[in-house]
Amino acid sequence: MESTPAAWSDADSFLSDLLVGPDPALESALTAQRAAGLPEIEVAPVAGKLLNLLVRISGARRVLEIGTLGGYSTIWLARAVGAEGRVVTIEAESENAAVARASIDAAGVGDRVDIRVGRGADVLPTLVGGFDLVFIDADKESNTIYLDWAAKLGHPGTVIVLDNIGREGEIVRDDSTDPKVVGTRDGLRMLGEDPRFDATALQTVGVKGWDGFAIAVVV
Repeated sequence: MESTPAAWSDADSFLSDLLVGPDPALESALTAQRAAGLPEIEVAPVAGKLLNLLVRISGARRVLEIGTLGGYSTIWLARAVGAEGRVVTIEAESENAAVARASIDAAGVGDRVDIRVGRGADVLPTLVGGFDLVFIDADKESNTIYLDWAAKLGHPGTVIVLDNIGREGEIVRDDSTDPKVVGTRDGLRMLGEDPRFDATALQTVGVKGWDGFAIAVVV
């Protein structure tokens, strides 16, 4: 089969159908997000399942998410921490936070989720540390700020997931003036050079196009 965006999407759908399956709460969250006019930039279903598995594999009970959007990934994370776990999620836009709050509550995990409204750079200094896993999926221009705070608010062994590092392959361009590409390159460089992190990164193709994520552990 020819490697094309359409083929990537079809393969992603096959994997999602096989390994994730239908989920009324998550589907309702996406419906609410679309109805509210939020951008369609949430993680793919297979990526949401990956986040859920990473929380469970690592035994994380306190999770920090930077970038709530409509709450789709938040629901995946909240399910994984269990009834005694907690997710703190930061969303810059109050309208987005309201949509997320309704969907998270409707999914039955509202008591596990604390939504903080405000810019990440402003909210992060107000948080109490001790997070076991940090998922970063917000403005790429601030990646280094978010990674710095992930290390400060984590502990040795904290898992960090940095989303959207593929940028359609533009990350190889050191002459790029796209602020998202520059922010992504800076974040990856930080993960490679800052002694607080041990990291790797994977390119992905699928419904999100040519994308990818970095995964790190605080050392």
